[in-house]
Amino acid sequence: MSRNKPATVTGVLIINKHAGVTSHKIVSILRKLYDMPKVGHTGTLDPMATGVLPILLGRAVKAADFLLAEDKEYEAEMTLGITTDTQDTTGEVLSRSDDIPSEEEVAAACRAFTGEILQTPPMYSAIKVDGRKLCDIARDGETVERQPRAIKIYGIEPEKVSDRVYKLKVVCSKGTYIRTLCADLGAALGCGAAMSSLCRTRSGPFTLDGAVTIDQLSEMTFEERLALPKPTETLFEDLPEVGINDFYTKLVKGGTELYQKKLGTSFEEGTTVRLKNGDVMIALGKVEQFEKGSAIKPLKLFVL
Repeated sequence: MSRNKPATVTGVLIINKHAGVTSHKIVSILRKLYDMPKVGHTGTLDPMATGVLPILLGRAVKAADFLLAEDKEYEAEMTLGITTDTQDTTGEVLSRSDDIPSEEEVAAACRAFTGEILQTPPMYSAIKVDGRKLCDIARDGETVERQPRAIKIYGIEPEKVSDRVYKLKVVCSKGTYIRTLCADLGAALGCGAAMSSLCRTRSGPFTLDGAVTIDQLSEMTFEERLALPKPTETLFEDLPEVGINDFYTKLVKGGTELYQKKLGTSFEEGTTVRLKNGDVMIALGKVEQFEKGSAIKPLKLFVL
């Protein structure tokens, strides 16, 4: 018996990822649950990690490139006195130490890692080098040189669980590897460290509040699942809004820039804005300087 479903499902679904699966596996499951091919996520979580995984459905997938800059919050567990090849406790143990630092030393190390720092991506990561994922290279027993990347740690709050185990609350920029942060903290403390658990509690504006698990989704009817995705616009609520009429909407759909003097706006060059017709977000636009003046150039179209 066939069911009636819309030709397209578009929006943002916040998944509370469970441990033991890849982010790619979550996407695969959701393609089946929503009976659609266009599904993507906005930032990989390790298989052992849990927590907030924003999922993009339908035309919302086009927003992925604009979401990777979102700040994140994590609750991690760091175990001192051990190093592994994966920088977490799922990996092969490389060294052990009984020279465990004091709580004050751990707190001082966390403070030292706050701010803008350079971090070398781990071999066990999804970053590609010459078309190959680092994790695939690592599984083949190889290593390659990785360039350190600038990241920002807004704050690390350590909480002692035992002499060897600390909970860490971390607020950080995009591209931060928490297991690498744990390993680097361990190296700075001289005893080594590995991440023993991880939960992402926030990704951009999205938190665990309102997030659903795969089990919960599986128990719902198809119609109940259709009602869950948030509008794509919720991804960009912090961006300024520019209202446009039907004429300008047609221009935007054709890729034509809109001059600010005609719109009555005066945003600075480089500003990204939401272009809306009534209650519908048509596109994202960016302010650029053209020969005839300052204009908003369409970046991504969300309505055909």
